[in-house]
Order: sequence, then C-alpha cells, then structure tokens
Amino acid sequence: MAEYVIYFNQQWVGEHTEEWFRGRVEPSKAVVEEMKQAGVYVFAGGLVEEGDPRFTVAHAVPTGDDVNATLTDGPYTESTEVLGGFAVVDVPDEETARLWAAKVAVGCGWPQEVRRVV
Repeated sequence: MAEYVIYFNQQWVGEHTEEWFRGRVEPSKAVVEEMKQAGVYVFAGGLVEEGDPRFTVAHAVPTGDDVNATLTDGPYTESTEVLGGFAVVDVPDEETARLWAAKVAVGCGWPQEVRRVV
C-alpha cells in the first residue's frame, strides 16, 4: 500500500454563493465516510483561511546539537496560492488514488491534485 495526498489550493475553489458552499458539505462528508468504509482513509481536513495562528519557519543550518531557525508569525511564504484542504489515503496503487481524487473533486465541486507521499 502507498499513501497519497489529495489536495486543493483555495484559489481553485472559485466564487460561489453561501448556499452553493452549504450544498457541498454533505457530498464532501459522504466521500470521507466512503473512504473510511473502504479502509483507505488516513486523514482529511480543510484549513482555516483566516484568524487562526499561522507561522513560517525558515530553513536552518544545524550547529552542533542546536538548530538555528527563524520563526515568523503569519504565512509569509512566496506564493500566490494557499492550501485549502487535503486528504491522505492509503491505497494499493496510483489508479486507486486517482479514483479517490475524482470522488473528492466531485464531492467538493472543485479540482484536486494528487501526489504520492514518500
């Protein structure tokens, strides 16, 4: 078995009404429940867009037993896209990962990307 992460960037969601978003809740939950029933579910969750504490840790060079890192409040990575949510599935192959990604995309109503976790 291999783990795959299925994820989307918030910018891929598009502009929709509040009613449309509420209409995506049950189909999305149904896919997660289906993952659990199939025994492939590892973890899934959406990320809070604003308000929660966020921080960035810059890479560091180890010096002896210490690691020097720079911690900065806020999402200050160089990116125009923000991760919106993800699911991790444990499946036998890439074809099965694609199948689950398609189900997630349909449930959520927006595109998903899939990458193998190593």
